[in-house]
Amino acid sequence: KRAIEEGVLDPKRTIQIGLRGSMYDLEDFAYGEKMGVRLVRIEEAMEKGPKAVMAVARKIVGDGPVYVSFDIDMLDPVYAPGTGTPEVGGFTTFQAQQMLRELRGLNIIGADVVEVSPPFDPSGMTAYAGVVMMFEILCSMAEDVAKRRR
Repeated sequence: KRAIEEGVLDPKRTIQIGLRGSMYDLEDFAYGEKMGVRLVRIEEAMEKGPKAVMAVARKIVGDGPVYVSFDIDMLDPVYAPGTGTPEVGGFTTFQAQQMLRELRGLNIIGADVVEVSPPFDPSGMTAYAGVVMMFEILCSMAEDVAKRRR
């Protein structure tokens, strides 16, 4: 919300995928939608599948610069219990990897993986999932750089 208000994020080129749960306030959804952010709730994402959802994302972001922020709590807590806001009914790690692999060819200029909280996961499984997701994003970025150098 703040990034949109400050003018550093173009809501018309922004998509959030996998939203679910009770949310704290209806405003959590309403503000983004009102500003033009495309929200893909988990039900829609599961119904369409990773490739179709990412086709929508590609259309929205276009050829411009893309920043990818992967929130680990998009994964089901079975795969990533170490987060501050675990919600059942999320994506599997495989589904998330499929979506991230569809980023290939986009002009990704930066990325992050957020909400990993090791104190909530003594097994380290969440951190590992986060590393794998960042690896997928970095592979897409590296592939794009390699193509531009040819």
